[in-house]
Amino acid sequence: MKDAVSHAPSEANGPDRVVAPSAIDLVITSLEDSKGEDLVSIDMKGKSALADHMVVVSGRSHRHVAAVADRLLRDLKDNGFGNCKVEGLSNGDWVLIDTGDIIVHIFRPEVRSFYNIEKMWSVGDAPDATVH
Repeated sequence: MKDAVSHAPSEANGPDRVVAPSAIDLVITSLEDSKGEDLVSIDMKGKSALADHMVVVSGRSHRHVAAVADRLLRDLKDNGFGNCKVEGLSNGDWVLIDTGDIIVHIFRPEVRSFYNIEKMWSVGDAPDATVH
């Protein structure tokens, strides 16, 4: 029995162990896999109590925006981040997904340029905004 106990920690930390992605990594990967365009991630820590990160991305059309949002919601749920608030999914112009720690805005390009959300949150702090 002693051998089984002594081997357990090394097996748990071995190369086959799968590490769950962080929520922000999962969001970015999902949006990139869905062919979201002009993805920008803004670190909001210390700027706002609303969230730790804001992610802004474009879809090519109403249908693409809705598909990107649907895929992201499914990926979040499948990875244990399923209690998200969603607005605008039926319209497809601008979908807002709030995971609690991350706010994701998925826009059609015309709507994104009109509201220019990322500029509002990254003014004076360009190093905090990451373009993917």
